[in-house]
Amino acid sequence: MDRLVEADMSRRDLLIASAASVAAGGTAAQAADALAPAGSTPGPPGAEVSLKVNGQDRTLTLDNRTTLLDALREHLQLTGAKKGCDHGQCGTCTVIVEGRRINSCLTLAVMHQGEEITTIEGLGKPGDLHPMQAAFVKHDGYQCGYCTPGQICSAVSVLEEIKAGIPSHVSDDLNARPKVTAEELRERMSGNICRCGAYSNIVDAITDVSGGRA
Repeated sequence: MDRLVEADMSRRDLLIASAASVAAGGTAAQAADALAPAGSTPGPPGAEVSLKVNGQDRTLTLDNRTTLLDALREHLQLTGAKKGCDHGQCGTCTVIVEGRRINSCLTLAVMHQGEEITTIEGLGKPGDLHPMQAAFVKHDGYQCGYCTPGQICSAVSVLEEIKAGIPSHVSDDLNARPKVTAEELRERMSGNICRCGAYSNIVDAITDVSGGRA
């Protein structure tokens, strides 16, 4: 009997202690809310990020977890780069950062402090198209158009990679300057998926811009 009473008292003490802990936590939370500016909602820590986007200096205050893709689309309203798989597998979010193409859904905006970023909007505009944009129109390198911005950004970078002598997995000689061939272009563009299947037209467009035979 005494043991049952002791067990009951232990449970009661535990409940009392738990209630006191919850109450203390609630009081601390209320105190923190009281210190916050009126009308504000507590959120995750933010950071000031300065980017040079399409030639313009832009400064944003962002949640540290904001991807570069979301910074471009949601904060700068540059919606050319699309959110497809959001896992870096489809290439629709491809943009050019410091001269190199990247999947903007896989990188955080805060990682690109002060860097130069080019999106499809920065390559050309209606009436003043980039040669690659004009070639995609000429060779019907798009159908639904959803993947096209990423395809074009990637294609521009591909020609720069070949020009710089960067080999690919299908290059015959890693020490020789790669050439613009259908095989090279297909390999280098393999990270950009076109569900409509306009691949041959995309190769023709890139070849045309390179000065080769389409």
